[in-house]
Amino acid sequence: MKKLLSIFAISLLVLSACGEEKKVAEKNQNETPIEASHEEHAHASGDIQEETASADVLPSFLNNQTENIRLVYQIAGQSTEILEWMPCYCGCGDSVGHKSNLNCFIQEKREDGTIVWDDHGTRCNVCLEIAVQSAKMHKDGMSLKEIRQTIDDTYKEGYAKPTPTDMPA
Repeated sequence: MKKLLSIFAISLLVLSACGEEKKVAEKNQNETPIEASHEEHAHASGDIQEETASADVLPSFLNNQTENIRLVYQIAGQSTEILEWMPCYCGCGDSVGHKSNLNCFIQEKREDGTIVWDDHGTRCNVCLEIAVQSAKMHKDGMSLKEIRQTIDDTYKEGYAKPTPTDMPA
């Protein structure tokens, strides 16, 4: 129950933070929301990657991050089978070659259980928001296709081009 409450608390925090970004972008009539969010997400290279023994062991680059960001990374580690089917709309497909929202948090999940984490998500509210929303919808019983459709519908306007993510079967 505590974990479920944490997911909802994070969801509200991330959603409110992203709403503020959008409002700032809308106030500046010389920039579109995409341009404004790209400035905040300017991370075309230099992402930190770190390997841990499993998804239960978070990377040390999270040590100086907020508890909310650490919780989203924990959610991502527990939701790899969901996030691999969800696109990200922050521009990371073009800027750093991500294939899905999962890559914003996890570069690779190896057969032996080791995880190669990526710090991209620590700097990107769009990435955080999509991960939390996807995990919550799955917890609420939605299918992968329904979650994907909701994510695509939510982010199709005012955000960057999505990652080239396969559609769930």
